[in-house]
Amino acid sequence: MYEFIPDNPYLLLTPGPLSSSKSVRNALLRDWCTWDADYNENIVQNIRRRLVKMASAKKTDDYTVILMQGSGSFSVEAVLGTTVPQDGKVLILTNGAYGERMVKMAKVLKLNHVVYPCPETAAPDPEIVSLSIDNNPDITHVAFVHCETTTGMLNPLPELSRVVKQRDKVLIVDAMSSFGGIPIDMADYGIDYLISSSNKCVQGVPGFAFTVAKRAEFARCEGNARSLCLDLYDQWKGMDGSGKWRYTSPTHIVRAFYQAMDELESEGGVEARFRRYSENQRILVEGMAEIGFKALLPKELQSPIITSFLYPDPKFCFKTFYEAVKKRGFVLYPGKISQADTFRIGNIGEVYPYDIRKLLEVIKECR
Repeated sequence: MYEFIPDNPYLLLTPGPLSSSKSVRNALLRDWCTWDADYNENIVQNIRRRLVKMASAKKTDDYTVILMQGSGSFSVEAVLGTTVPQDGKVLILTNGAYGERMVKMAKVLKLNHVVYPCPETAAPDPEIVSLSIDNNPDITHVAFVHCETTTGMLNPLPELSRVVKQRDKVLIVDAMSSFGGIPIDMADYGIDYLISSSNKCVQGVPGFAFTVAKRAEFARCEGNARSLCLDLYDQWKGMDGSGKWRYTSPTHIVRAFYQAMDELESEGGVEARFRRYSENQRILVEGMAEIGFKALLPKELQSPIITSFLYPDPKFCFKTFYEAVKKRGFVLYPGKISQADTFRIGNIGEVYPYDIRKLLEVIKECR
């Protein structure tokens, strides 16, 4: 049985929240004043500058970062509600729960929108996206999820972004589960808005999300917002001055994220973390196949973030399996798709190849 330190009795193998390092958790122990320069200038503004460099090392002056209280979905809704004007129209690509959540947001916000739905196990076809835009000339924005953790699908960002930018549309990418763990340069793909959160591949803890925005595009969004608290433009104007958040900042979470960013840099940056996650995922899929668990997606569609596995037989009970694995030190994740019975295992967070090998030993015991 795998042995864990007393204050962390199991490893989270989920899409977030993730298992974090002890030093990130320790960073939560100090209190901070939201008005103080030590916090706003030395921590908040430092984080914003570093996130811009992570998002586009080539053209840092072209982008800005807006931090927003709440989970990642708060910032997705803030982006949709702030950037799409009253006379705009957004095309939303869906092939899982998080694309569908964007559609729900658009309906609640009363955004003019059109949906390109895909099966949960298929990636959006760039040619169909092209046709959708051409058949709806009033489309102004296109939004999709990069890594759809419903299945573990990695949607084709280069191909999709190319057809969107060829038609001069504003591009919104939910990179919640990929940013910090998969190399992305916004300038290469023409991304106007990229959204992620504190508790994903940067390996912080939950409490805030962030948007990396192209300045020239974002500057046109004043007065668009359909919400007071989720007015991303007003949040930016305040934050761009003093670093002060409009409303109470999650200070402890922000400081822990600062520590997590230090640790990402010490590991070797996004490329190094991508290699670790990819190795975790390779060992996992190969080992699970030997035990008798088949991955839902083919290799060419699979991200290194999280993997869905099919139930091995009709008698398999995930709840019983889950509890047995948890008692031995690992927390897995239930499935979320409608087409098949699945469960999921995440490869991200403070998780290393030796953890995955230990997990496989446990799964053999519990199979």
